[in-house]
Amino acid sequence: MNKENKSKLEALLEKVANEWDLEIYALKISTNQNPIVIEVTIKKTNGDDISLDDCALFNTPASEEIEKSNLLNCSYVLEISSQGVSDELTSERDFKTFKGFPVNVELNQKNSKIKFLNGLLYEKSNDYLAINIKGRIKKIPLDEVLKISLCTLKD
Repeated sequence: MNKENKSKLEALLEKVANEWDLEIYALKISTNQNPIVIEVTIKKTNGDDISLDDCALFNTPASEEIEKSNLLNCSYVLEISSQGVSDELTSERDFKTFKGFPVNVELNQKNSKIKFLNGLLYEKSNDYLAINIKGRIKKIPLDEVLKISLCTLKD
């Protein structure tokens, strides 16, 4: 499948997803398999969790639109899934849910040798991230934070 057809397929699936208040999180097409496999990862526009029923309900209209489009002239398998659980914390919901959990903070400090900090997630505001490192609260400006991930604490 060429890049142009992949872009057309992605736009087509995005249109269908919008009608169901969904977004396409990822699209992977494995053309090295027979039949080819189209993996579509969806998420809800309002941030709610995706259920198995959501995936099943999206499958039919997505399949119908792919068939009508004539973009694929071969057999294929369509797999619809959710993005699942990630170790990386990104949403406000993640920060509330995992308050007190051990986190690894990757830093973007130009003039510091410290690139990672481990501690317990304490608080996130609009300006900073606070973590508890062995009983001390450390506030890190958000512009210095590259990534925040769940982890296991190391002594």
